[in-house]
Amino acid sequence: MLHKKPLEGKRFQVTFTMPPIPGVETLHLCGEFNGWSDTPMKREEDGSWSATLSVDGGKSYVFRYRDNLGAWHNDWGADAYVPNQFGSENSVLDLAAQGVTGDSRGQEKTRRSGGQAGHTRQTGPAGPRKQTARGPQKRRWG
Repeated sequence: MLHKKPLEGKRFQVTFTMPPIPGVETLHLCGEFNGWSDTPMKREEDGSWSATLSVDGGKSYVFRYRDNLGAWHNDWGADAYVPNQFGSENSVLDLAAQGVTGDSRGQEKTRRSGGQAGHTRQTGPAGPRKQTARGPQKRRWG
């Protein structure tokens, strides 16, 4: 489970928690935010695990947990999951829309010659969209 708390500037305090895992004596947090090094997690009285890090907003990070037995675990409360090169999935911490000033997630302000300032272009699974007074319009190419 992830708990995100805004800090000064574009940083966030993120607390990662995992429920008890039978037979596990130590658990480490590993991900892009710490260079995939082992950040020890604290074992709570109820057997659950937690670690708190300060990370930059405005991007997403992949991560996993590694136990003392060498097994990797996902955070089933993560923001998303992406396939990895080992045939399993990594958990995702998504701070892409947080810590960015100005625009909303997935939008960039654009100014084209002959166009109006303030139009935004949204990208998503359906492709680029142009924001107009009537709302998002699918761009027609060609």
